[in-house]
Amino acid sequence: MNYVVKKSPYAEELRVSWFADPDPVVASAGWALTTERVAKKPESLDLTGLLDVIEAEMKDAPERLQWAMNHCLAQIGIEHAELRARALDIGERLEVLKDYPTSPGCTSPFAPTWIAEMVRRQEVKQEAR
Repeated sequence: MNYVVKKSPYAEELRVSWFADPDPVVASAGWALTTERVAKKPESLDLTGLLDVIEAEMKDAPERLQWAMNHCLAQIGIEHAELRARALDIGERLEVLKDYPTSPGCTSPFAPTWIAEMVRRQEVKQEAR
């Protein structure tokens, strides 16, 4: 994904076709490409619609797909301040990866913790400038 598909001229076409694929492995690849778009090219993405899907489907998704959706949830919360409160709320209510063991010094994959830490780091960087 990172070395070939994300750099391919077909990435957007693949993202759209894979996003809702019934195979959770394929769908997780679609979510990974979507997360990339959330961070780098969010124009024309329906971020609220993505949050709706995450809210409705992430809790019961197969593990690999759940991880990909959780990453997208966190990225929306990190990159889009206007949607941060909703992303935090979804993460708190669904509790996906809340109890995931995290090594000392590492950031938890639990979306509310992840979002808060990455936003804090962004603020520290801005203050240092």
